Amino acid sequence: MKTNFSVVPKLFKKDKKLSMKMARGFFKMGLTMLKKRHNFGYDHMKNFCLVYMKLTPACNLRCVMCGQRGDKGVLKGQTGIDESKKVLPFESYKPMIDELAKGNMVYYLWGGEPLMYPDIFPLVKYIQDSGAFCSINTNGTLLEKNAQRIVAEKWHTLFVSLDAFEDVNDAMRGKGSYEKVIRGFEAINREKKKQGSHLPFMGIVTTVTNMNYESLADLAEASKDFDIDWHIYNLGTYTNDQIVAAHKQYMKEKLDTDIFCLEGYNTGYNENIDGERLHAILEKIHSTDYGHLSITVPALNPEKTHEYYAKLEVPVRNHCIVPWCQCNINYNGDVTFCADYNEYVLGNITQQKFSDIYNGERANKFRQAIDSCEGGIFPGCLRCYQNMLFGKKIKGF
Repeated sequence: MKTNFSVVPKLFKKDKKLSMKMARGFFKMGLTMLKKRHNFGYDHMKNFCLVYMKLTPACNLRCVMCGQRGDKGVLKGQTGIDESKKVLPFESYKPMIDELAKGNMVYYLWGGEPLMYPDIFPLVKYIQDSGAFCSINTNGTLLEKNAQRIVAEKWHTLFVSLDAFEDVNDAMRGKGSYEKVIRGFEAINREKKKQGSHLPFMGIVTTVTNMNYESLADLAEASKDFDIDWHIYNLGTYTNDQIVAAHKQYMKEKLDTDIFCLEGYNTGYNENIDGERLHAILEKIHSTDYGHLSITVPALNPEKTHEYYAKLEVPVRNHCIVPWCQCNINYNGDVTFCADYNEYVLGNITQQKFSDIYNGERANKFRQAIDSCEGGIFPGCLRCYQNMLFGKKIKGF
């Protein structure tokens, strides 16, 4: 099965300059895996390359497995309404983007639904004008009405969430969501032809659950007609009561931090997945030419797929590199290392220079704490998506 880097060669043929920007980010992250892990007394900006920006908690869907708005999401109801009032305007991000402009950054914009962020177009333009590579993760339901402007402003990449063929997808993400995404793909591709542009590059991200894993091949077959560049199969972020309890205890003892977000992934949507059956489905998908790349995250050995879902306490990736090369900016300006588990705040970009936050005492205390853990991950990191992307592959998996 392909690695994340396998996207680059195909895109290189279409846009050499843009592909080089993406490749630099992958290369810098790869070097971070090999370098000695410094904590205090080191300029961590030397290795910094990837910025997640969670622009808004607002979303127009209620996907059942979502850690924010799903069955056990932490931003449901009044909490989500209250948090939406804290969203920063575009102007608040400019100083940080300016500060990072010489660093060959890769930006990943997400939410909520980032196309619901009021200043999304000026923000993307400012990031891309700074020389950075910019990608947007969207649920795809708002692409159709924004297609003309997205193509005209040459957005770099779109990662579009789609989980199954129509009926199964809509059961997970909301009635009518599949059709809206398909119309969005059609509108983007129509505008690309009309405007004579190859941008944005575009692909699907599918989260594997016990609701959709047996119908993944149906979506893959349908995707032949989508005119996309890649399809990523995300095996999913999952946890359980025991892991949540251990993580809460550790973070309280070592970093004096109360943990809430991890509970949003204690959903049970990993249960009763037949690993052998899932691997056979993925093998068939990977051996079929749909006109675009198929990538599984994490790529596992066949006999280990069942363990990924049935034995959540068993690590499959460790030695997370995120605190040494990445970070997340929350919609209120808070800086955290972890995108999904964002309770431990390093600082706020409206109050400090980004580099001072990234090299600050709280950041180094976090690095020291995770580095001292067995396997270089916290108890709650066992199925974290960032760890699956950037952690070290454990022998046998």
